[in-house]
Amino acid sequence: MLEPETWPIGAITYQLVVDVETPCRITPGRLGEHELAPGRYVYTGSARRHMAARIRRHLRSDKALRWHIDWLLTRPEARVVDVQVSTEPECTVNTRTGGRVPIPGFGASDCRAACGSHLRYLGPRDEP
Repeated sequence: MLEPETWPIGAITYQLVVDVETPCRITPGRLGEHELAPGRYVYTGSARRHMAARIRRHLRSDKALRWHIDWLLTRPEARVVDVQVSTEPECTVNTRTGGRVPIPGFGASDCRAACGSHLRYLGPRDEP
């Protein structure tokens, strides 16, 4: 993970690269129950202030379930394998990520760019 002191000045967007080892079921808030296939996912979020604290919170396993991503990151099948930061707007970074939308509306309740979801499934993860 990049250390905050190495982040570009003005970083406002972060991406969590998440590997899901085996199928897992999550119920993120009002989005209902969904099964996620094993593979690589990318979650895009933003924090205009205190981004390092937000990312540290996401990386903890002991937390109240507040954001959609919490329902995924507290599952034993999921682990964050990388964190990337950007100075570009959240929706710009999210759209450029590619992949497919596994859960419509995930992390996008305040999205004004019609991203559909701020969680993307990139497919089966590459084995080392």
